[in-house]
Amino acid sequence: MEWRGRRQSDNVEDRRGASMGGSMGRGGFRIPVGGGGRRGGGIGIGGIVLILIVCWIAGINPLTLLSGGDINLGGSGYEQQVGSRTPADDDTTAFVRTILAETEDTWSGIFQANGGSYQKPTLVLFSGQVSSACGFASSATGPFYCPGDRKVYLDTDFFQELEQRFDAAGDFAEAYVIAHEIGHHVQNLLGILPRFNQARQRMSEVDANQMSVRVELQADCFAGVWGKFTEQKGMLERGDLEEALNAAQQIGDDTLQKRSQGYVVPESFNHGTSAQRMRWFQRGFDSGDMKVCDTFSGDV
Repeated sequence: MEWRGRRQSDNVEDRRGASMGGSMGRGGFRIPVGGGGRRGGGIGIGGIVLILIVCWIAGINPLTLLSGGDINLGGSGYEQQVGSRTPADDDTTAFVRTILAETEDTWSGIFQANGGSYQKPTLVLFSGQVSSACGFASSATGPFYCPGDRKVYLDTDFFQELEQRFDAAGDFAEAYVIAHEIGHHVQNLLGILPRFNQARQRMSEVDANQMSVRVELQADCFAGVWGKFTEQKGMLERGDLEEALNAAQQIGDDTLQKRSQGYVVPESFNHGTSAQRMRWFQRGFDSGDMKVCDTFSGDV
């Protein structure tokens, strides 16, 4: 990936090396590996489907749905275990700043073309554990987006974990992880996350997991849309797309469960299978159009 020498974002908050007490218990909502304990009666997904149909098919500008939310989506669907870390070198920092800048440019252009204004998120670099508007989180959580403060949280040790534990090396694989979290920010700006947060409180565990899959696959599709724009800029090299697709495959729910426990529990999936994650990233990449990312209608 040809990322050097490009603009770097100033919207990065570096908290690495900061000492912090407290426990893991984040507020808001975290999608855990294998599903979490949710309560309440089941409802369908019709409400959110209707929102997307109205916005994307009938042509109503979805940017009018801007609103807050208290949902916390846990990164890419994995848990990692890392020790204490030292601050990443300048090269890693420059990479993160550059990828964030590229997402800013891409989504600012897309929002402007649709009559809106993209509100740039902040990306927080941390080591060990971190405090967010969604509560405390540790490196074991993996990268995540918190709608409460509109920030992406990343311990860059995860890039090493991605290569060594998940066999998903490559700079475009790392860029995919960042772009996926930015995809959640886009969902937040469009009002999708706040509505999901409200709806899930009345869902059964199975229904909530199924809806979580659709939310996560849409973030993958949005990451693919961003990937298309990087290709059009001439930033991608031979093998880069395969790196991202391999990363999506390695962190699919079925692959993760097979690796950790030797069998899969489909009703507990909350991020999507490897095949689904690869398919939706590819779909966004092939089209470069967020309108193809309607994961809430029909099968996924």
